[in-house]
Amino acid sequence: MRESGKESLLAKNHASSGARGEERGAEAFLPPKPEPTLADLKEAAAGCRGCDLYKNATGTVFGEGPARARIVLVGEQPGDQEDRQGRPFVGPAGEVLARALAEAGLERAETYVTNAVKHFKWTPDSRGKRRLHAKPNGGEVRACRPWLAAEIAALKPRVVVILGATAGQSLLGSAFRVGAMRGRDLADTEWAPHAVATIHPSAVLRAPDDAARAEMYEGLVRDLRLAAELLGAE
Repeated sequence: MRESGKESLLAKNHASSGARGEERGAEAFLPPKPEPTLADLKEAAAGCRGCDLYKNATGTVFGEGPARARIVLVGEQPGDQEDRQGRPFVGPAGEVLARALAEAGLERAETYVTNAVKHFKWTPDSRGKRRLHAKPNGGEVRACRPWLAAEIAALKPRVVVILGATAGQSLLGSAFRVGAMRGRDLADTEWAPHAVATIHPSAVLRAPDDAARAEMYEGLVRDLRLAAELLGAE
């Protein structure tokens, strides 16, 4: 974490929330400790009611990985399989991410993976048999941001990988755009000495054809290789 530390990050979250009036958030559910561990945070997050997404989710899906991980990957929100299993990136997008990490020279088991939003937002399909992903809105992302700030503060990573627009807007603000910011070191953010933006692995799965899918996957691997190089240079 940069010089501000966890306390100033959470104070910033609180101040920005207050400036928006009565908007709810996760602050009230954070552990009442000056430096909570990841285990403390995960236990507290299980009872979070900082927004309404918990009402239709199976449970909170907190981040996962070593407490000393030097690289953190941040996605959007849990998907259907993540919600059912209670673990991040265990569905089809997680399989794509694991393969891309391996090709980039990074071990999934040595990374910490999490999401900007900790509950699965979904809508039923026309027959009511499947749960379809629904993009979290700005209020929901802001409400969950204190958990992400606290996770990163506890980890103190050297590199943060931003997987997609929602993660980027949570970490770097509403002006974040993947296309404009990927492929380079976003150095000295408040979160870590290095940050790398790339697409969410689910974008590979949504590609319209094999050629587009291959191109998007290659771009994901290329961005992850940059993250690996930055980590190796530390």
